[in-house]
Amino acid sequence: MRSKLVVVSQSFHRAGLLGAGTMSFMSKKPVRKAVIGAAGFGTRFLPQTKAMPKEMLPLVDKPIIQYIVEELVRAGIEDIVIVTGYHKRTIEDHFDYISGDLRTNLEQGKKQELLEQTQKISSLANFVYVRQKGVYGTATPVQNVAHLIGDEPFIYVFADDVIIAEPNCYKQMMDTHYETGGSVIPCIRLTEDIEFTRYGVVGGKHVSPDVIRMDRIIEKPGKANAPSDFGAVGGYLLTPDVFDYIDAGLNSLKPGEEFYLTDSVIQPMLAAGQKFYGTLIKNSRRYDTGNKLDYLKTMVDFALRNEDVKDDFKKYLKSLKFD
Repeated sequence: MRSKLVVVSQSFHRAGLLGAGTMSFMSKKPVRKAVIGAAGFGTRFLPQTKAMPKEMLPLVDKPIIQYIVEELVRAGIEDIVIVTGYHKRTIEDHFDYISGDLRTNLEQGKKQELLEQTQKISSLANFVYVRQKGVYGTATPVQNVAHLIGDEPFIYVFADDVIIAEPNCYKQMMDTHYETGGSVIPCIRLTEDIEFTRYGVVGGKHVSPDVIRMDRIIEKPGKANAPSDFGAVGGYLLTPDVFDYIDAGLNSLKPGEEFYLTDSVIQPMLAAGQKFYGTLIKNSRRYDTGNKLDYLKTMVDFALRNEDVKDDFKKYLKSLKFD
């Protein structure tokens, strides 16, 4: 089923995921859906992103967005909604079935391992593609997918934030959700003064050494004004209560205002006493690929972990001489 605004995979129809709007939250529902925001223009990478989405920039041999999808799937996510813009058709193509021409080429070249790896991409999850429409801001993708999420908790992430952790980052978020029944923001512990000017910092009451029941989140407060040392990083696990607050936040926007999740949705949820938790993600490393320098740093780290190239790449790096 295809239209100018929405592309819905047949697997979602078979799974019966279309239909009901937001209903009351049932805490025992499993987290099996995720939303990836991927509608940005990637202007920091122009002219490269003029025709290719920034989410499709490679990290060695996979696009950035595939790493995020694989981590979601590893945590148990089955259904993934990717909210895109008009110029993001290559994302849909990447997660679609392998083309006949490419399959024939790999078969004739006896590249069976590459064939299997490429065929596997389309079966990672059930995929839905929604074209973003509405007010600019991070809350709009969530508003756009309310009819697909229904009354289930879900994960919402951005397509340029990769978090590698053990146990899996999203699994750690799910564990906190199942223990508390609330929404969850992943956090890292801030140790350097400069970090308090780069992250939103959550405040509230500790329910364990690694979990805070939030009553506020302050964007880049500086260490002197920080309510804790829990820095919020990319992503959210949200309960369906969020959709009521999204509707209210959208209705209260003034002309020309942007629609941000933290300011327009999460802050009112906290003020109303909704259960929201900041949880420290253990054994984690966050990669922000949204700017050139951090993308290059990420590329180096991923290359040094890639079994095919890491040894030769390490030798090459050691051979470099700098002025």
